[in-house]
Amino acid sequence: MSAEDFSNGQVVLIDKPLHWSSFQAVNKMKWVLKSKLGLKKIKIGHAGTLDPLATGLLIVCTGKFTKKIAEIQGQVKEYTGTFYMGATTPSYDLETEVDARFETAHLSDELIVKTTQKFLGEIDQKPPIFSAIKKDGKRLYEHARAGEKVEIAARKTVIHEFEITRIALPEVDFRVVCSKGTYIRSLAYDFGSALDSGAHLTALRRTKIGDYSVDDAFEISTFEDSVAHSAT
Repeated sequence: MSAEDFSNGQVVLIDKPLHWSSFQAVNKMKWVLKSKLGLKKIKIGHAGTLDPLATGLLIVCTGKFTKKIAEIQGQVKEYTGTFYMGATTPSYDLETEVDARFETAHLSDELIVKTTQKFLGEIDQKPPIFSAIKKDGKRLYEHARAGEKVEIAARKTVIHEFEITRIALPEVDFRVVCSKGTYIRSLAYDFGSALDSGAHLTALRRTKIGDYSVDDAFEISTFEDSVAHSAT
């Protein structure tokens, strides 16, 4: 694709690597487009943030297609990942250390699978305290890192599908199809509580947004090579 193609508007699917922020991935793409294609200016943005500890589908829009971002963000999303049963962390994932441990001897495969039914449909979900949502003019994670306790309001979200794909305690693998605004970290915490135990998220991969699939996505290095090749 040419510089003009990207300026006019493209939707690019990226497989975001582990430990990269969504901002870093978009910044890298912007650098590639400017340095390889000679673009001085380029409108670019992503449709739905992925945490640094998550991998998978990041949809990046350029040019006039940045107007599609809100529409894409609103589409149903699919995730796969792993819950670690029997322990919780303040961030509900691996960003923070384990703060409590729980019994898991009562967790049968049947009980784990059956408990997914409690989360199907519209549910009330509290976002993690380690999230970017603003409260009293500050991000929730800023309150958390300062040791401040804040009341977090529950939000409505929809879980369309919740499938357990592997049980090898303390690990439980899952696949979830959900609405915009769902926190899989919160789902991990709530799922552990519903099982009279505890849980936190140890792996997360976004596989789909609407009809877009990570199977069709570029790795960052492949995208760079592709753009460099088209410039020659």
